[in-house]
Amino acid sequence: MTYAQSPVELPLRTDPEPVPVAGCGVCAAPAAQRREARLRGDHSTVSDCNVELRNHPHPKEEA
Repeated sequence: MTYAQSPVELPLRTDPEPVPVAGCGVCAAPAAQRREARLRGDHSTVSDCNVELRNHPHPKEEA
C-alpha cells in the first residue's frame, strides 16, 4: 500500500520529571502512584501522574 505523505514522527519528550513539593499532600498522592506504576511497568500511568504533578499549582516563592 502506498500513501500520499510520509508518516509524522513526533519527538520523544525529554524534559525532567516533575518533583513533588515537600509537604504537599496533593503532590504526594500522584508521586506515590507514579512510583507504584513504574514498578509495574505501567508507563501510561507514569505519564498521567507526571501531567498531574506538572499541572498542580503552587504559589511562587518570594525572593
